[in-house]
Amino acid sequence: MKKKKVICIGEALIDRIRNKSNKGFTDFLGGAPANVACALRKLKIDSIFMGSLGNDDYGKKFISQFDQLGVNLDFLQLNNDSSTRVVNVNRDQFGDRFFSGFEESSHACYADEVLSKKLIEKEILNLEKSFLEIKYLVTGTNLLSSPISAETIFFLIEQANKFEVKIVIDLNWREVFWDHASFSSEISKAARVNLIKNFLNYANVLKLAKEEAILFFEDENPLLISQRLSNRPDVIITDGKNPVLWSINGFQGITETPTSQKIVDTTGAGDAFLAGFISKLISSGYPTSDLEIEDCIKFAGVCGLLTCLGEGAIEQQPYYEKVNKFLGSLIS
Repeated sequence: MKKKKVICIGEALIDRIRNKSNKGFTDFLGGAPANVACALRKLKIDSIFMGSLGNDDYGKKFISQFDQLGVNLDFLQLNNDSSTRVVNVNRDQFGDRFFSGFEESSHACYADEVLSKKLIEKEILNLEKSFLEIKYLVTGTNLLSSPISAETIFFLIEQANKFEVKIVIDLNWREVFWDHASFSSEISKAARVNLIKNFLNYANVLKLAKEEAILFFEDENPLLISQRLSNRPDVIITDGKNPVLWSINGFQGITETPTSQKIVDTTGAGDAFLAGFISKLISSGYPTSDLEIEDCIKFAGVCGLLTCLGEGAIEQQPYYEKVNKFLGSLIS
C-alpha cells in the first residue's frame, strides 16, 4: 500500500486579528497544524487533524470548516473543561503579524494544552490502522509548553516511528505560549530553547524561519543545522519574501520566492508553504535532484504568497489549480 496521507497534530485556535485602523478585530480560524491540514486538502492531499478543541462555539466552527474541506477528524478531542484558545494578533504596516497574548478563558486552561494520551490509547487500534496509510506526521513545538500535550506528542511520535512514518517539525517558536502556560511560565528562555532543541532530534524534515535558526542554532546554514541533529533531517529555512535556504536529500541550495506588492496579512503563510512542500513530496515523490527540489520549493513559495493576499490563514489558502495557474504565469 502506497502511503499518501498526512496527520497534523497540535493546536487549532482563533487568530483575533487587529484591523488596520486598530479600532476593532476580526476572528479567523487558525493554528499551525490546523492550517496545514486544511491547506493540504485544498492541494488534493488527504489529511487528518489530531488536536483538542473546547466544546464551544469556536470548536464547532472548526469542525464545520474541517468537514467542509474533508479533513479527517477521527482523532479530534472535544473538551468540556477547557476553551478553544483565542490569540490576539497585531499587524504592522507591511502585513507582518506579532502575537500580543491570549483572550482570558473562563476555564483553567486552553484545550490545546490537554491533548490526552489516554484518549488516544483507547483508539490505538484505529490509529495503528491509520498509520499504515500515513506518510508524514506534521507537528510544531507549542505542545511542549504543556506537560499533558507534551507527553502525548512524544507518545505519538514513538507510535509513528513503528510504522516508518516520517516526522515533519515546523519549529514555529511562539514564546507567548510558554509565557502564559502554568507549567512553563517559570522555565527560563534557555531551558525552553534546550527542551525544543532536544525535540527537534525526532525530525526527518525540519522547517524553521531564519530568526528561529539563529535563536536555536546560532547559524542559518541548513546543512550545518542538520548535522547537529541526530536524524540528520532535511532542513528548510524561510525568511519572509527573501530566498529560501535548504539542505534536502544530499543537495543544498537557495531558491528565490515569488513576491507581490499586494501583501495584506502574512498569518499562515509558513503553514501554506509547508503544506505545499509536503503535497509535492507526496504527489511527485521525494526529489532526487536539485532541479526537482527547486520545483518543490517554488510550488511551496506560491502557496505561501497567495495566502498573504487576503486576511486570515485558512480562508486565503490556495487550491491546487490556482497554484498551478500562478506558476504558469511566472513561466509565460
